[in-house]
Amino acid sequence: MISVEKRGKPAVTLVNKGFVHDALAAASSKGMPGLRVLPESIAAECTIPNQIEAGVGAILDEIIVALTSPLTDTEKSPVKKPEKTSRIIFEGSLDDVNLFFYKRGWSDGLPVIPPTEEKVVEMLKGTDLPPDYLVNKCLPRLGKATVEKIAINAVMAGALPTYLPLLIAGVNALEESGYFRGMAVSAGSWAPCYMVNGPVRRELHINSGPGVMSPGDIANAAIGRAMGLIVKNIGGIRKGVEEMGTMGNPAKYTLVLAENEEESPWEPLHVQGGFDKNDNVLSVIFPSSLLMMAIYGTNDEGILRTMAYNIPPRRDGTTCLLLNPQHSGVLASAGWTKKDIVDFVCEYARAPVSHMPYHWGAFLGTPDKSIKGMAGQKGLLMSLKDSPQESVRILRNPEMVKVYVMGGPGADIGMLMGGGRWVMKKIDLPANWDNLVKKYQDVVPTYARY
Repeated sequence: MISVEKRGKPAVTLVNKGFVHDALAAASSKGMPGLRVLPESIAAECTIPNQIEAGVGAILDEIIVALTSPLTDTEKSPVKKPEKTSRIIFEGSLDDVNLFFYKRGWSDGLPVIPPTEEKVVEMLKGTDLPPDYLVNKCLPRLGKATVEKIAINAVMAGALPTYLPLLIAGVNALEESGYFRGMAVSAGSWAPCYMVNGPVRRELHINSGPGVMSPGDIANAAIGRAMGLIVKNIGGIRKGVEEMGTMGNPAKYTLVLAENEEESPWEPLHVQGGFDKNDNVLSVIFPSSLLMMAIYGTNDEGILRTMAYNIPPRRDGTTCLLLNPQHSGVLASAGWTKKDIVDFVCEYARAPVSHMPYHWGAFLGTPDKSIKGMAGQKGLLMSLKDSPQESVRILRNPEMVKVYVMGGPGADIGMLMGGGRWVMKKIDLPANWDNLVKKYQDVVPTYARY
C-alpha cells in the first residue's frame, strides 16, 4: 500500500479485523501512520471464493469512501508526540518495579530483575564494546540495539555477564535471518532456537544432556529469555500488535541448546558450517513444532526409520534431528555419517501428494511460491492433476536438514521443524574472558540426594 501511495495513487488496505493493530503498527514503523486500513471479516488466508467475495462486498461502500475522501490534516502531517525519558525511569520496591514494568509492557509476564545502574555496569563486563555501540537496528520499530540496551534486557532476564557475548551474536543472527521482518510478526508461531557450539558451552554450563529443553539451567533459561525481551523491547514486537502468532509458542520464553561435542562421533554443527572446532558459534533456526518420537528399535535401521516415518507432511523449512549420544554411537558404528542420515531421511520421509499442503493450494515454500516453480520435481505436476496418491518426498532440500547431538540416555528421538534458514554467527569474547568465567564458574545447582 505504501508503495502504491508513493506513486501518487490512492490506496486502501483490507485487513482481517484481528490484524488491524498489526497493520497500523507496520504503517507507523514505515513512516506513514495515516494509511487507511479497513477491517474485514474474511478468514485469514481464506481459500473459499464466495466467502472472499461476500467479505469484500460487505465493505465495498467503505472502500469507495476511503479511496475518494480528502485527506485529513492529521493524515497530511502526522505529528509524533515526543516522549521525555530520564535515565532512571522508576524507583520502588521489587514488587513495585515488576508491576510498573509489566504495566508498561516491558516484561514477558514473569518477574524481572530490576536493571539498576550497578547491575548493568556489571553486565557490560561481558564485552569490550562501548555501551553506546550500535550492534544492529531491529525491525519493525527500527529499535537501536546498542550494547547497553542489550545489557539492560539481559539483566532483566536474570542473565550473567558471561552471556552477553552470545546475546550480541544473537541480535546479529536474528537480523541476518530476517526474523524481525517476517517470522517474528507472522501468524505462524515461529520461535528462535539458539544452538551453541565451541568451548563456551562448557565454560557457561549450557546444558546439552538430560532435560536439555527443560527448566533448571540458568544459561539455557536466561540466554533465550533475554533474547525474547530484546525482540520485544528493542525490536518492538508486541503480542497482539506486531506479533500475530495464531497459537503462539512456549519456546518463545526460551529455547537454548548445546551440542554434546565430547560424546558425538561426528564433527559438530559449527564445523559443518565452516568454522574451526575451537571457535565459539551461535546458530539459530526457527521451529514452530517439536516432535518426540518413540524409537522403533535400537539398531541403526530402527533409529533411521523412526525419524523418516514420523515426519509429518508439511511445508518446506528447516528440520533439526536431535539424536542423543547413544543413538549417534550406534549409527556411527554402522558407518552412517551426518550426511548419510540426512540423505536417508529426506529420501524415505514420504507422503501421498494429497497429504501435502501444495496439493490444496497452500503456500509452497519455493522461491517463487508457485506451482510452476515446482516443475523441476519429478512427477509432481502430473501428481497434482492425476495421481493424488503418488508418493513424494516431504523434505525436498537436504541443505535445510541438520543432525544435532544432545540429550540424555533414553529411547526417544527429537525433531525441531520450522521455517526460515540456518544462520551461524561467531561469538566474540572480551579480553577479560578467563577472569569473568572464573568469577561465575560456581553458579551451578547442587541438588540434595534423597
